[in-house]
Amino acid sequence: MWYIVAFACLIAMNFTVRRSAGLSVVLLLLVGLGLGLALAPTLVYYASTNPQALWQAGGATALFIAGFGAAGYATRRDLSALARLCFWALVALILFGMVLVFVRIPHGYLVYSILGLVIFAGLTMYDFQRLRRSSDLDSAPLIAASIFLDALNVFLFFLRIFSRGQN
Repeated sequence: MWYIVAFACLIAMNFTVRRSAGLSVVLLLLVGLGLGLALAPTLVYYASTNPQALWQAGGATALFIAGFGAAGYATRRDLSALARLCFWALVALILFGMVLVFVRIPHGYLVYSILGLVIFAGLTMYDFQRLRRSSDLDSAPLIAASIFLDALNVFLFFLRIFSRGQN
């Protein structure tokens, strides 16, 4: 249910961003709260069964976002073509994930996670470049939501990699 609340808030942010900056910020906070509540059972499970995987995933996520975010922020080359490519690669990754639900592929989830990290490296660089180039304060909540979702997905991919074979 909390995923649906967070998703609805993201959709609503797209409509409120130009009309009310305050409402967009409130919706951004609700997105964070909704995703936090949705992920809480998963994080509690890992904290009780494999806390080392949580620490490793958190540290790796911090380094990943800092590195690729800095690269995207610093580059002068336009990364919008990379973002389009990463979007379609993400669609293909989602389809691959659906196939993995029904077909057993050796090391399929590891491949899925590594491909996801590659895709989100490109999206993270693009989002940080948008952050640097944007002078419109109205777009700040949407950029913040994009970077938050990048970091969240990277964390979940690393969590899957570091807990592999243990849970």
